[in-house]
Amino acid sequence: MNLRTGLLNLPNILTLARVAAVPIIVLLLLSESRTAGVWAASIFGLAAATDFIDGWLARKWGIVTVLGKFLDPLADKLVVMAALIMLIPHGRVPAWAVFLILAREMIITGLRSIASSEGIVIDASDLGKYKTIYQMVAIPGLMLHYDFYWLFGLEWGVFHVNMHNFGIFFFYIAFALTLWSGFDYLQKFFRVFAR
Repeated sequence: MNLRTGLLNLPNILTLARVAAVPIIVLLLLSESRTAGVWAASIFGLAAATDFIDGWLARKWGIVTVLGKFLDPLADKLVVMAALIMLIPHGRVPAWAVFLILAREMIITGLRSIASSEGIVIDASDLGKYKTIYQMVAIPGLMLHYDFYWLFGLEWGVFHVNMHNFGIFFFYIAFALTLWSGFDYLQKFFRVFAR
């Protein structure tokens, strides 16, 4: 299968669409306005949905490609890290936490490359999946940032949510899972290479 054939399938096109969303999210997050936040959160949400859909389609249709395996995690990291970096100047996430998340991603990616070059596959734990889920919930909340009021019918009335508090709560859960899953992978890596 050549590169063009491997590229032109729906799962890979969805992954590339996720990469294409990155500069749009970055541009929108140059502004602190509520409107920009709503648009950025909407695009981020669509990108997060394609992350689930492209993997599901690739497995269902049996078109898991080497290119797709490379592009999918790269697209995830680009979308998440671009969003988090752009939220730093607005004071919505602490820079030190974003640095540690970025450092973890770079270290684990490097270790995976080393293992792969030796023909070794070290399976990631489910912690990484949970980390991603919490990030996908936290980041839109941090983008929305402001107070929002939701009407849930006459019986329930108006429900008030401070989206920043919502987002930062899930951000710190994701942050803890990020570090935990990173340490878990490090242990597995050194256990394999200590043999």
